[in-house]
This record gives sequence, structure tokens and C-alpha cells, in this order.
Amino acid sequence: MSGPIVVGYTATDAGDDALALGTRLARASGAPLEVVLVLPDESRNAIVPPDAGYVRHLREQAEAWLAGAGEKIADAARHRTHLRYAESFAEGLIAAADELGARCIVVGAANGGIRGRHRLGSVASELLHSSDVPVALAPEGSRLLDPETALTRVTTFVGTRPGADVLLEESVSLATAASVPLRLISIETIDLPAGLDTAAIRVAGSEHADGVLGRAREALPAGLAADAVVARGESIEDAVGAAAWDPGEIAVVGSSRLAQPRRLFLGSTAAKMLHELPVPLLVVPRTRATEGDRR
Repeated sequence: MSGPIVVGYTATDAGDDALALGTRLARASGAPLEVVLVLPDESRNAIVPPDAGYVRHLREQAEAWLAGAGEKIADAARHRTHLRYAESFAEGLIAAADELGARCIVVGAANGGIRGRHRLGSVASELLHSSDVPVALAPEGSRLLDPETALTRVTTFVGTRPGADVLLEESVSLATAASVPLRLISIETIDLPAGLDTAAIRVAGSEHADGVLGRAREALPAGLAADAVVARGESIEDAVGAAAWDPGEIAVVGSSRLAQPRRLFLGSTAAKMLHELPVPLLVVPRTRATEGDRR
């Protein structure tokens, strides 16, 4: 995991949540922080030319918001602020991330979410279906955590689908940079119609989950502190909710197998996890983008 951390900032609670998570990740990993605010690109509107006074006022306001964001970060991490223009906020963030060689993009939850939980807004949804770098989702209320809260653990949901190698590489890189332990979780669920005898299925599922964890542990570098556990439940949500979570940890999951190469696509399993996950989630593309892909 290399490069700066890009925060998609707005002068809202969601923007402050993203800023808080981005600062924690930057402080933990030693990465610089790039705070990006994206304004609509009105120059392409040939029918109604933008009013020069309004454009100037909006720019001045955006610069003031960015200055405020810089004050909140203060000396917690190396940082710069950027004002960008694009047709959409997500498009502007992806362009900035590609230009800056970012390791990930951080965004907050949509308004109206429950504290400590995720609620995807339009920007996060667009990023999770188009970004070529990992996307970190900050749950509602991240801004309210003690600023000194450290990153305590990296938890990775592992499976056997394509992209597991990249997922583990990103997780190991983050855990190593932050000098924190890694936890591997394989989910075992029995989400079947009521009344069906699932005893044999549970045994097979347990053996499969243990096998997944065993293969993942074999791929880890020597010297990295790592635990491997099976999260069990009647559903994905039950399994995630039953797992123990530290306030300072981050969860990592891979993109759906439906994703295009070097692009994200949030799968149904990860979407279900979001309903119960009380910590930030980092979604990693199945394949890694190269410098040539970014040009």
C-alpha cells in the first residue's frame, strides 16, 4: 500500500467523518493526506453561461472550507488541500486519485445514517462501481471519535474468489505500515429455508471456512502477527454482527467478481456486511492498477 490518502471533503458531517478517518489512516501509516473538494464544472454548460460573480463566490467559499479542513487536521498528518472541478464529485475524486497516485479514497456516509453505521450516498455508490483504487468508507460519527484513537487492527474478510491475492497484499501492507495485527475472517452462514436439516451442511461449511483461512495464512509474510477466525451466523449480517470489533480497527473486503479488471464493484456480500459493520470498511479492486493504466 503506497501513495497518499485522498479524502473526498465537503463542509458537512459526512465530510468531517471522511476527514477524521483519513487523518487516522495517514497518522497510522505515515502517508500524506490529500484533501479534495470537487465543484461542478459549469464551463461545459453552453446553454446558460455561469455568472462570474457566483462562480467567484463559490470558489472563495470552497477555499474557505478547505482551509477549515486543514485547521482540523493541524499537525496530525502531512496534508495538502485541492479544489477540483468535474461533472460529478466521484469523477473529480477518481481523477485526483489517479493524478496523485493515491493508495485509497476516503468518503463519509450519507446523511441520516445511524451513528457507527454505514449508509451509502450517491458519491460512495458511484466510487464503489467505478474507482480503480481502494475506497474507504467512514461510518456515521467517525468525526466524534477521540482524535487520538489509533488504528488498532486490520480485519480482512477472505474467500476463494479471484482477487484474494491483491486483497491480502493490501491488508498486509496496511497492517505492516501501521504496525498493527492482522485478523483474517472467513464467514460461515446457513441462510436456507426454515425447517431444512442443515447439520451436514454446517459441518461442510465449517471445513470449507477453515480451509480458506489456512490457505490465506500460508500466503502471509513471516513475522506478521495474525489471527484467523470463522464468523458464524444464520446470515451474512448475523455473522458480521456476532464478531468482536475494536473501535480503532478497519475492515477490508475485496470487490465483487463482477467487477471489470482494475475497477471496483460492490458485491451483494459486502453490501450485506455494511448493514452491521460498526467500523470503517476498505473495499479493494480484484486486480491492481498499473502506472500505464493510470495514464
